[in-house]
Amino acid sequence: MGNDDISRALALYVKRQATADDIQVLEFFRLSGGAIQSNYALTVQCTGGDYPGRLELVVRSDSASVIAASLSREQEFQVLSVAYDAGVTVPQPLWLCTDTSVIGNVFCVMRRVSGIAAGHKLVKGGLTPLQEKNLMHQLGQELARLHKVRPPDVRLSSLPSPPASPVQARINAYRKALDAIPEPHPVLEWSLNWLEQNTPGSNGVVLCQCDFRTGNYMVDEGRLTGVLDWEFAAWSDPYEDLGWLCSKSWRFGADHKEVGGIGDKVDLFQGYARVSGLEVDHDKVLYWEVMGMTRWAIIALQQAQRHLSGEQSSLELALTGCLLPEIEFDLLTQIGELGGI
Repeated sequence: MGNDDISRALALYVKRQATADDIQVLEFFRLSGGAIQSNYALTVQCTGGDYPGRLELVVRSDSASVIAASLSREQEFQVLSVAYDAGVTVPQPLWLCTDTSVIGNVFCVMRRVSGIAAGHKLVKGGLTPLQEKNLMHQLGQELARLHKVRPPDVRLSSLPSPPASPVQARINAYRKALDAIPEPHPVLEWSLNWLEQNTPGSNGVVLCQCDFRTGNYMVDEGRLTGVLDWEFAAWSDPYEDLGWLCSKSWRFGADHKEVGGIGDKVDLFQGYARVSGLEVDHDKVLYWEVMGMTRWAIIALQQAQRHLSGEQSSLELALTGCLLPEIEFDLLTQIGELGGI
């Protein structure tokens, strides 16, 4: 289907769901990013119904190729709904369409939030020191609210069962994924060995976003307006989200700012503690940073393989694979600083 066909089909779908008397498409375009999912911005003017007036939406569907770790759109929509109910700042989920005859794929529709998400822009976006500090507090509070969701939860029955040991489950999954890569990668094998030999104590199992980082949340005038991209959400250790956010891989060149290239850990941890009532263990965050960098390195290899195999010809996927040497350098450096060499 072409963009015009998709636009018309989505307008008719929204008209039915919103019980509108009439609907007019004001704008429709594909959003940037989305190597795993396709995201479209749709703005309509509704006459009558449940949402009269201007309605700004995001439509999220599968792209041409998916990866096994990604949730289905049905699962992601349910996770987003649970996070929304838990008070996490996410785009309001509106509708899930499993009828593939509408646009050719299952898709979900949510309200569009204002701001920018691009990591390189946020890092260089001119936030004041006070805005940086407040944003760190917000991010910590968002994670603490999310981590209050614990299994069992019937609303999330479609997710894989909670692991007995999130740490070991991640190590096992990454070993399996690395074994499927044709060529050897000794740095990653070594980092997995280090992770297994230095396993920290358990912190329980909670709902984790598992991709909570700069680039996946929207900021408008220094304020968080929405946490995006929930396709990797899973039951895991709460420190997985904290470590991923603080990993060197997501600082966009601003390595002196330990949280996403924007702020300081002390402010993030204060925000988390304020809502959770739990003090953050700095050493456990550092461990999960290593776990996160190992994961990102393997994802980079998988993305490159999608391109090289011909599954999905994409310059973006190919360039992602080129990040591997930098990630490996960061792994060697951090493990060395933690006494691993």
